[in-house]
Amino acid sequence: MLQLFLVGIGTGNADHITKEAENAIRSADLILLPHKEDNKAELAQVRLSLLQRLEVGDDRIAHFDMPVRRQQGSDYDRQVDEWHEAIAQRWQSCLQAHLPSGQGRIALLVWGDPALYDSTLRIASRLGLAQQQVTVIPGITSMQVLCSAHGIALNEIGSPFLVTTGRQLREAGWPPNINTLVVMLDGQCSYEQVTEPNVTIYWGAYLGMPQQILMHGALGDVKAAISAQRQRARAEHGWIMDIYLLRRG
Repeated sequence: MLQLFLVGIGTGNADHITKEAENAIRSADLILLPHKEDNKAELAQVRLSLLQRLEVGDDRIAHFDMPVRRQQGSDYDRQVDEWHEAIAQRWQSCLQAHLPSGQGRIALLVWGDPALYDSTLRIASRLGLAQQQVTVIPGITSMQVLCSAHGIALNEIGSPFLVTTGRQLREAGWPPNINTLVVMLDGQCSYEQVTEPNVTIYWGAYLGMPQQILMHGALGDVKAAISAQRQRARAEHGWIMDIYLLRRG
């Protein structure tokens, strides 16, 4: 029987890996390692360095190229569905090539936590595995690292907060009765469009990594500087992972 372990690795900092995650990685028969475009090779290298630190041999690593999501047209849901199906097919090809018996323990390293704004569980559901064949191992989330790095609390006393995406912030605006927003997956700098008064932003990129960048301040005062810094960092590294917290009042 195949056993699939979706292992949350947080922001890629090896010191943030839980003992449970470490045990799952060490005991895996096969580890799937995705590669994106050449300008994002550093992402695969972070995972590879983590595996080397845990003394995982090359013979237990299956490399595969991530398919590129189609981004033309307004059919966003269909684009994502096609992309997930293509990824699942790449996984299946790796399993057939490296575990032809259909038995073994497979691990896939997931940025952050597999249960928070990540599609790995949805992709895994396309493999036809039973529920007991899939184990999710939680990881430290980027919003936890963001708040720790800035030395702030995620929520105000007795108040809710909302975790959302840049796309939702652009299209739906600031939700009522919520003073704190955590915004993920924002490649469009959606904070630039926020018109709410008296908003503070806490922004971070490459959290937990040596190249970590932090900026914060009144949104109106620092948003242009954050966007400029974000553009420079992306040009330098070829990729960027960032997240920010907006607090009103």
